[in-house]
Amino acid sequence: MCLAIPAMLVELRADERAVVNLGGIRKDVSIELVPEAAVGDYVIVHVGHAIGMIDPEEAARTLALFGEMSEAAARADAS
Repeated sequence: MCLAIPAMLVELRADERAVVNLGGIRKDVSIELVPEAAVGDYVIVHVGHAIGMIDPEEAARTLALFGEMSEAAARADAS
């Protein structure tokens, strides 16, 4: 199974690289597949590569679902 997650692009770098914010963690990724991405855009990140763009509303919904799953897993582990 593969997992790609939404992240906000916060900084453009040279050589088709960028920095994204993944829930407070900043990560350097390739934006070779989404050269049109700009600071403030949400991109889908998989294995260090931005593989597509996503609108902010869909990104928020997806991130909220990941948060709910994390909380449910924490509750299950505590029981």
